[in-house]
Amino acid sequence: MADRRPATTVTALLDQQGRTFSAEAGITLADKPAPLYQLLVLATLLSTRISAGIAIDAARELFAAGYRTPAAMGAASWQDRVDALGRGHYRRYDERTATMLGDGAELCQRRWGGDLRRLHAEAGDEPAALRRLLTAYPGIGPTGADIYLREVQAVWPGLRPYLDKRVTSGAGRIGLPGSPERLATLVKDRDLPRFAAALVRVSLGARVTEPSG
Repeated sequence: MADRRPATTVTALLDQQGRTFSAEAGITLADKPAPLYQLLVLATLLSTRISAGIAIDAARELFAAGYRTPAAMGAASWQDRVDALGRGHYRRYDERTATMLGDGAELCQRRWGGDLRRLHAEAGDEPAALRRLLTAYPGIGPTGADIYLREVQAVWPGLRPYLDKRVTSGAGRIGLPGSPERLATLVKDRDLPRFAAALVRVSLGARVTEPSG
């Protein structure tokens, strides 16, 4: 789809692909300790070479098992975490990821008292500083940090617009501008997280159907 009318393209994009990954994982994102931590878990799972659908299913299984806070994740046994990941079919990386989630939960409690708002307060809305702190977590590299920041801009408005290379890659596939600055003008601020998620899906091969007529 390469519609010459960006507004038409953006409307179709948001209608067809505009759901954040956190919403798909059942996270009611808010600037509160539990959902901010749940997003970190999701970013960890999405960072491996596994499909987004499986990562989201695995996150849902972890949360259904009660591991919604760093305290609960840390209190779970390694085998409990492996089993939850397995129920989400996250099998190739389940043992290593179970270890990383346990280590990350311990780090979150020790460094931030289980509250990632403190991480935000330390870094402010500076993307480089936020990425540096996030990549200290096991399993969170540059890709994971981008995932986290794309989604968390929904509740950290000072971070907007956060549109990374994965987003601009998707934009190029459907004829939208290639610069974050120009892309950000195409939607309202509140729609930026959905817009970013939709363009990531496009970069991963999702299609957007051009409206008829």
